[in-house]
Parts: sequence; structure tokens; C-alpha cells
Amino acid sequence: MAAPYLRARQSLRTAFRPLTTPRRAGNANSIPRRFASTSPSSSTGSFKTLAISASLALTGFIGYYYATDTRASFHQWAVPRLIRVFFPDAEDAHHAGTAALKNLYALGLHPRERPSAPGASPDPATSPLAVTVFGTRLANPLGISAGLDKDAEIPDALFALGPSIVEVGGCTPLPQEGNPKPRVFRIPGVDGLINRYGLNSRGADAMAARLRDRLRRFARTLGITEQDIMEGTEAASVVPPGSLQPGKLLLVQMAKNKTTNERDVEAVQRDYVRCVDRLAPYADVLVVNVSSPNTPGLRDLQATEPLTRILTAVVEEARKTSRSRKPKVMVKVSPDEDDDSQMEGVVQAVWMSGVDGVIVGNTTKRRAGLVPEGMRLNARELKALKEEGGFSGPALFDQTLKMVGRYRKMLDNYSLRSSADEEVQEAPQKVIFATGGITNGEQALKVLNAGASVAMVYTGMVYGGSGTITRMKGEMMQALSDKSA
Repeated sequence: MAAPYLRARQSLRTAFRPLTTPRRAGNANSIPRRFASTSPSSSTGSFKTLAISASLALTGFIGYYYATDTRASFHQWAVPRLIRVFFPDAEDAHHAGTAALKNLYALGLHPRERPSAPGASPDPATSPLAVTVFGTRLANPLGISAGLDKDAEIPDALFALGPSIVEVGGCTPLPQEGNPKPRVFRIPGVDGLINRYGLNSRGADAMAARLRDRLRRFARTLGITEQDIMEGTEAASVVPPGSLQPGKLLLVQMAKNKTTNERDVEAVQRDYVRCVDRLAPYADVLVVNVSSPNTPGLRDLQATEPLTRILTAVVEEARKTSRSRKPKVMVKVSPDEDDDSQMEGVVQAVWMSGVDGVIVGNTTKRRAGLVPEGMRLNARELKALKEEGGFSGPALFDQTLKMVGRYRKMLDNYSLRSSADEEVQEAPQKVIFATGGITNGEQALKVLNAGASVAMVYTGMVYGGSGTITRMKGEMMQALSDKSA
């Protein structure tokens, strides 16, 4: 009985022997060792890996190049719609868009206009759309209005989209929250917006600090000092001290604080002068906003006497700016103050104060005629249309066009009537920028032909996406080509 038992135990040991037990030499079941091979199959595998890696890199580059090109169709047709889906509140969408552009620009992944785009020549001397504004040759006559970049966080990201003009603000002397939320409402049926922000602002000191830091960082990249740019030394002579880019201008819009009594003109003057003192060193053009419908009493300041006093104070303070090229001054007027006496009062204030130009247009408090006949809005849009605040969108274009023509005529006629005054007679023609309902190249050409030097966009960017400026330039180029054919 013992022998079978011992044979069984031996069999179990063999069955459960560790797999790592080395085999004896000469074992018939042993497996010969294999050495590294340089056979053709190995080379083929390496080539395939390299080809796949190259293909992935090329695909990534093409995707990057397409996604960051303002001509990409998804910037117009997909991104604005997705933003409305993911951010039902229009103000949340605004903040998200600003943050996205800021972060993408920092990473070099921001949308930008490629040099190959129609009308995108970076050299104003060769651009067919070039214009001269305030002695600066601009590559094109398009700009982005204030409101998109309220606190001067993304001026360079906006310049990258193709405009020659970017307006930041409006900025108040002291920080203020603006009106209670919600305060921005979409009306997609007419590509319109209603806002009653109430000039929410972080204040002039905060904006000045941000613009100063931007200027210093730019100076370091050139190996020069901040003062070199301010004084326009040879190393920085081709760069405007505001935009920091050849052939482009940075506008900074200013307004009084909500708590400042509009009837106390001296207090209002102090508000604007404080903004000038803080912001003038970093602006190519200062814009005096007396036309926002969301600050009580602000539009009352468009009367001739108070407007003249305010603008005169701003011009005098701007001339004290410690740099070689002083900032120009413009005033932004309301589309609702459109009877002859109101407009003539603004024109008189402009000439008497020495202001350099007028930005014609802002949001409107009117509601008549905003919805085309036969168009039906849904319940949400109808509710939004009844909200308090200023309306902006394509429906404003006809009013903007008319007012540009009227202001052009009035400004020029006032100069002629004042010909007895030698100083006024020798003054250059007042510049007009147009804003309000401009959404395409054809409309831009119309306001330019009516007497404006620059056409500015705001709501058109919200609904048309980051490729709006590039698309408008292409439309303008095509229209000019058709006309010359």
C-alpha cells in the first residue's frame, strides 16, 4: 500500500511545481533562447509608428490652425448658439466669453485673423481699406465698441480679431456695481439685446493699473522703457501708446458715477477729470459717454451748456498728459436725442470745447419699429422686449445712418459759420465714428459714405461670433471689387 501512496505524492509535486523552475539542460521540452532581430518586419513597425505620429501631429496642427482662424465657419454658426444654450443668462455668457478669450490669448490658442484673409493686410500702406484717423493710418475702418471689454481685460485679444479700433469701458472714477441682476436680455428673433448694466465698473484706478501693466510688459519685450513709449522715442515711434500696435488705436470710454448728481456740473466735471488723470496715459482716444440710457440723468448732460463745460474740462486735462502724443477726445451721443435743436447743441459744444470728434450712436430706449412687420417673436422674446434698458441690434441701423449724415452736415456747416474765428477755421474736420446696428460690410460702407471715418460693431459680434470683423472686411472688399469692375 505504501508504494502507490508515494507515487501519488510524487505526481502531485510534479503537477504543482512552480512555473519558474528552470528546465534542465538537454530537456526535450526546453525552448531555445531567441536573440534580438533586425529583420524587415521590425523596421516596418518602426516606420508605421513614425507615420502615425506624424499624421497625428499634422491633424492636430490643421485642427489648431482651423479653430484659431476667424474665417472658420463654426465661429459664426456654432459658437454663438452653443453659448446661448450653455449660458441662458446673457450676462453669464458675456463673462464666460471674456474669460475664454483672456485665457486662450494667454495660451496662444485664441482666434485671430490670418494675413491671408480678404482685406487683412497688416500694412496700412498697402491695404485697400486703409483710412487715416487722427493722423494715424489705419489698415481698415472697422472697430469694436465699448461694452464687450468693460474693464480692459482683453484689448489685445480683440485686436487679434481684425479691427483697427478697440474701445474699452465704460469706466467710472470709482468702482460701482451697476444695476441689479438680471440686467441683460436676448432677443434672438431680431438679433437684438436689451441691457441695463448701469455702467458696472471696477473703477479708473483698477483699469489704469491693468493698462499700465500691459504697457510695461510690452516695453520689456522691446528692451525699452515705459517712458520711451510715452515720449515716442525712435524705438517706439511707430507704436501708438494706447494700442501698442502699428496702425491701430485704443479708445477708453469714461462716464460719471451713478451717485454723482447730474445737476452739479462741477461734480460731474470732477468725475470725468479724475478718469482722464488716471487713464489718459494709456489711451489713444478718450471717449466721454453722456448717452447711456441706464444711468439716471446722464443724457441730460447733452444740453449745450453743461456738455460744453464738461468737454472743455476733459480736453484741458487730456492736454496735460505727460507724453509726446496727447490723447484725442471724442463724445458719444444718443440716437434718441435726434431733433435739430438737440443735435445742434451737441455740435456747438463740440466746436467750442475743442473735442476732436463724435461717436454717433448708443443703445435706444425706444421700442417702436424694432420688430420687422410680419415677424413673430416667442413669449420669452416678447417679455425681453418689454424690459427696461437700452436696445441694440440691426434694427438701429437706419437711425444710425441718418444721424451720421446729419451730424456730418451740421459739424461741417458749423465750421463754416465760425470762419471769422481764425482758430476754428484752421481746425481739422471733426471725426465721426458710427455705431448702432452695423452687422455687415454693406452697412459699414454706407455709414462711411455718409461721413463716418470708422464703423463700429457690438451686438453684431454677440450674434455673429469672433469672425464678424473678418467677414465684414471680405464683404467690403467684394463690394468695392464689384463697383470697380
